[in-house]
Amino acid sequence: MKQKVFLIFSIFLITIVTGVRAQGVQEQTMKFGRLLRLVDSYYADSTNLEAITETAIVEMLSELDPHSVYISKEEVEKMNEPLQGSFEGIGVSFNILRDTLMVVQTIPGGPSEKVGLQAGDRIIEIDDEDVAGIGLTNQMVFDRLRGEKGTKVLVRILRKNEKGLLDFEIIRDKIPIYSLDASYMLDENTGYIKLNRFSATTTDEFVEALKELKQKNDLQNLVLDLRGNGGGYLKAAHEISDQFLESGRMIVYTEGLRNPRKNYTATYSGEFERGKLVVLVDRGSASASEIVSGAVQDWDRGIVIGRRSFGKGLVQQPYYLTDGSMVRLTTAHYYTPSGRCIQKPYENGVDDYQHDLIQRYESGELFNADSINIDESLKYSTLIYKRDVYGGGGVIPDIYIPLDTSTNFSYYNQLVRQSVVNQFVLDYVDLHRSELKAQYPVFDLYKNKFEVSNDILEQLWKQGDKKGIEREDESIEFINDYAKRHLKALIARDLWDSASFYEIINGDDDEIIKALEVLNNNERYQAILKGTAHE
Repeated sequence: MKQKVFLIFSIFLITIVTGVRAQGVQEQTMKFGRLLRLVDSYYADSTNLEAITETAIVEMLSELDPHSVYISKEEVEKMNEPLQGSFEGIGVSFNILRDTLMVVQTIPGGPSEKVGLQAGDRIIEIDDEDVAGIGLTNQMVFDRLRGEKGTKVLVRILRKNEKGLLDFEIIRDKIPIYSLDASYMLDENTGYIKLNRFSATTTDEFVEALKELKQKNDLQNLVLDLRGNGGGYLKAAHEISDQFLESGRMIVYTEGLRNPRKNYTATYSGEFERGKLVVLVDRGSASASEIVSGAVQDWDRGIVIGRRSFGKGLVQQPYYLTDGSMVRLTTAHYYTPSGRCIQKPYENGVDDYQHDLIQRYESGELFNADSINIDESLKYSTLIYKRDVYGGGGVIPDIYIPLDTSTNFSYYNQLVRQSVVNQFVLDYVDLHRSELKAQYPVFDLYKNKFEVSNDILEQLWKQGDKKGIEREDESIEFINDYAKRHLKALIARDLWDSASFYEIINGDDDEIIKALEVLNNNERYQAILKGTAHE
């Protein structure tokens, strides 16, 4: 009975929002209010009007599009922490999808990333308590996952393409939230900057890093890594794009049925308007990341390398409700300079929309460029060299790089998930910190000279034995080189910072290797920009 009531309320609320012109918003509001009063006065059983109304709102918004959401008054204060603040917890951004807790992103350098939680993981249990299908709210998640630094939380997750549930032991920590993960030189002339989100501090962090690279080096080329960057503030995306484009050039524009077109253009203050540019994207690059990569691609300003981006081209506006709660309502679409809307379809409902990334995997798109579904009716042209680009579902890179599956090592991944690798590194650094710092007083010396020995690896395997993880001798030989690089990078992060981790782990990164190959061959770089070369 309650489900039917919720459905009726949802229909009334949809009518209010869409504003049927024949009756008007005021009449629909009165109609809905009248129904609430009738339920309160005459319904046969006891009711919770607040809960009924909130459920109706949530159901109604889910019928509009995948990104219009309701935020309760208790959750409003928490919602901007990933973009503005800091906290103590396990370090994940999450979403509640069909009453299941889903990891959207692990915060770089945080406890969850260290043990191997991944975007798309479904958290089924927290400290042996079932959290799936119990009417989970954001506040309930905060209460269970946040806590004092040093305290332990056990989570059990469901991961696609893995049999059974996976157990993780996570030690809570202080979670500083920075936009910039790393900034360093890939070679004598090529800088590298990795952004994990577009927040209130992103532009300042980026400009400061760029200026420092310029001051210390002969910076002629730049690789901007937006892989896994799920977006953030439109303002930050506009400002970052502005660093690359000449004054007056369109960066993005927004437009909706009841929101007139608004143009965002470049100013005169760009810090990198002349050098060669590569932007790295993948299926985790969304929203603000797609504004930047779309503007760079449309203006033939640089080369986009990687795999097709997520495909989020909807703009949300926050509106407070009467009790302090909020809705983030989609009010417009955003369009790249060539006129592309890169929002992927959502007409078949939220479930189908959320399964798009799984469908990409199953279709082979992550491993073969020919498997990308291109809608020829949504073909556009870049603004300088008139190359073909496409709307309708993400930014398609200029150079496609298939997903690297060589790091999907079952045995080693178990060691990571069960905190064996993380705990081993912490213990190793704690035991050898003084001698490591004495022998390698600066990171460059460590990077060039320190090597993880076979003896160190054997110590790690023994820690796995103690944890009850069965050794796989055939796998150990195969994963030897990767494990050494990963351990070296983790040790560097504990000794220095997250930038040192990326500087080491990126050493055999396919996309970065390709970026350097193209940037260091000017003839090839120009041919790709002009569409006369094929990758």
